[in-house]
Amino acid sequence: MQKRILMAIVASVSFTSSNVFAEAGNWMVRARAVNIETHNSSGPVTGAALSRKTIPEVDLGYFFTDNLSAELILTYPQQHEVSLNGALLGTLKELPPTLLAQYHFMPGGTFSPYVGAGLNYTSYSSVNMPGLATSKSSIGGALQVGFDVPVNKKLSFNVDLKKVYMKIDVNTAAGAYVTTLKIDPVLFGAGLGWKF
Repeated sequence: MQKRILMAIVASVSFTSSNVFAEAGNWMVRARAVNIETHNSSGPVTGAALSRKTIPEVDLGYFFTDNLSAELILTYPQQHEVSLNGALLGTLKELPPTLLAQYHFMPGGTFSPYVGAGLNYTSYSSVNMPGLATSKSSIGGALQVGFDVPVNKKLSFNVDLKKVYMKIDVNTAAGAYVTTLKIDPVLFGAGLGWKF
């Protein structure tokens, strides 16, 4: 479904024309609505899952050259439900800032695709699962593909797809290890970017 949406958007905007909107030395702020599609797997206890949701996302990027940039992805702590084989265990909050290096293939064009790779640090807080506790954080890789379409010299339309590698250990309240939940979400987002 996400691939079909991405292809439809590419087809609808690929003929848009504008001036250069991203050059070396530019900062860019993007605001997106992002759908988090969790890809849960757990072991040795199977069936653990973190809920899916849609969130707001704000990103800050800097262009070192016309082609190379870095992007810091930010949001506020997001609450998710935690379940085991469909039975609700409780809730927790996760905060997943991610730093990505990006390569832009056609900077300054009417359609500018890019790829990115980097690291994600996720902190877990406000754990409310009676009898259970979790690890406090995780570090994992992140991959990205997306495109920008300039609207004018300052404003661009953005579509972005990310795969983020996240996991969390679940323990008893006494500290005994229970299982590891690999969340590994795919995040599909669309929004606007502002150059300054």
